[in-house]
Amino acid sequence: MFSTHYRNESWSQLDQDWDVIIIGGGITGAGILREAARLGLRALLVEQADFAWGTSSRSSKLVHGGLRYLKEGKLRLTRASVRERQRLLAEGPGLIDPLGFLLTNYQGDNPGRWTFRAGLSVYDLMALQWSHRQYSPLELRLLAPHISEAGLEGGLQYGDAQTDDARLVLRVIQEAAAAGGVALNYVQATALLRDEAGQVVGVRLQRTDRAAREAHAADAAASPPAAPPIQEARARVVINATGAWADRLRGQLGQPARIRPLRGSHLIFPAWRLPVAQAVSFLHPVDRRPVFIFPWEGVTLVGTTDVDHGQPMEAEPAISPQEVAYLMAAADHQFPSLHLTLADVLSTFAGVRPVIGSGLDDPSKESRDHVVWEEEGLLTVTGGKLTTFRLIALAALRAARHRLPAMPEPRRDLPVLDVVDTGALAAASGLERAARRRLLGRYGADAAALVQAAQPGELEPIPGVQALWAELRWAARAEAVAHLDDLLLRRVRLGLLLPEGGRALLPRVRAICQPELGWDDATWQEEEAAYLALWQRHYSLPEPATVPNWHVLLNAARARRPIAQRLHRRKRVQAPVLLAALGLIALLAWLTRRAAAGRSTDAPQTARSQPDRANLTR
Repeated sequence: MFSTHYRNESWSQLDQDWDVIIIGGGITGAGILREAARLGLRALLVEQADFAWGTSSRSSKLVHGGLRYLKEGKLRLTRASVRERQRLLAEGPGLIDPLGFLLTNYQGDNPGRWTFRAGLSVYDLMALQWSHRQYSPLELRLLAPHISEAGLEGGLQYGDAQTDDARLVLRVIQEAAAAGGVALNYVQATALLRDEAGQVVGVRLQRTDRAAREAHAADAAASPPAAPPIQEARARVVINATGAWADRLRGQLGQPARIRPLRGSHLIFPAWRLPVAQAVSFLHPVDRRPVFIFPWEGVTLVGTTDVDHGQPMEAEPAISPQEVAYLMAAADHQFPSLHLTLADVLSTFAGVRPVIGSGLDDPSKESRDHVVWEEEGLLTVTGGKLTTFRLIALAALRAARHRLPAMPEPRRDLPVLDVVDTGALAAASGLERAARRRLLGRYGADAAALVQAAQPGELEPIPGVQALWAELRWAARAEAVAHLDDLLLRRVRLGLLLPEGGRALLPRVRAICQPELGWDDATWQEEEAAYLALWQRHYSLPEPATVPNWHVLLNAARARRPIAQRLHRRKRVQAPVLLAALGLIALLAWLTRRAAAGRSTDAPQTARSQPDRANLTR
């Protein structure tokens, strides 16, 4: 919980010796702050915009092991991702929940169903489970009505998970703050501070929130005078966790750019217009990339693209007309009988992935692994995936141990999320079990206070979504909201889930939240106008006339399809060999994991591990 005076009090205390300063308030920075606070370090996190403003609120919302890593032969990475997924499912019900996937298979698909069956066998064994199964075309049509029947050979079902990515970031930050960490949004790191040897030893910070701007513009003779909007903070370790923006700070050290920003965009449809009970995964007819259509928060998401982001990084990303056509082609191809049009789209969103560039022509072939670099005292951690944020945080802290000799050894056996008392929200609250579970998952230890703060009628769901009116009040009161888009796009996701960003509900939102935020009428009107303009530019569709005709794309893809099918038939003989090889790998992976589990049970964990040199460049 962030109290009313939390921002000003924290700002006034920045002039102290910190152990760790983390720049970047996405899931990577939040995870590092959480683990640093757990270890008793004096840790500060600053974010130039809102928490989760960047990639971490614009992901595909999936917590998954990563079948693509298995395809690339990265067994260790896949195994680590699967294990983290299982931990998050166990520790964060209501925030991280299971999601079934239907993997459709059509005549001529490459890879085919035998390859996927082999891969899913390995995938399940890594999680010590056997959850996948095969379906006939008839069974698949019963599970996914309206699915395209032309050439359908059946499919596979397997299990992964999904989350509300922005709420995950908020919960991790709140638990870090409860453990002694300090987190400030709307504080920009404008410059790195260096000592006589040229090593980074701190940062120059500037507040960018409305209150700071207004205080700075006030009469300088006010008593007591307003705190200066610029401060310097020093630390033993400065960590650059700014993701796709990492090269900005590295550039201050004269380091060459290494990040290749890639944009991933999504369309959101009402669930009644594109009904799916679980995720449907298939190969895009145009380029054979895997795409997904899946349920989330009562709507249906279609994604994702993977293109170079050539726009200025200072601005919020937005879906392009070409990406709209690409995703509409995917939805139309998989569900042709629904006759979807642009008028059916509720909203859109686009995020920029931090991928390490290697010069490959195809963006989708770039590695998604995380890296840790130390350059002149600045520790940069970037890349990786949402699912493994805790492992990335631990890797970063291990890489910093030579600067923090008194730091205890980071432990991988501790819970990712704090244990929540499931009895904190009794049935007497009047909430149904599903609503209680949802609140406990998203708000953790703050869930009970949220319910207690609710006014009459505010424990009812907001029309059209699963969220409660009380969540708006709590976010405005206790979650460091500085702008209306913080509230409606990241705390309570009305901007994504409702038509026109929730415009029709803004009068009720104002009645609840304006007093909690302490805004006067002029401020609310300014914020509302800015939010609606932002939504129109970055979360709505581009001008329909600029969107290419996706039916032309589909027709061209269908014309190329017979050639691809003939080539694929020649390769089918390889499937049994591949199946046997992957089966052997699966058995070896399972035996290795079993042996490792036995060793960890029998032997005390006293050895200190060193930083992962494979991901550390000095």
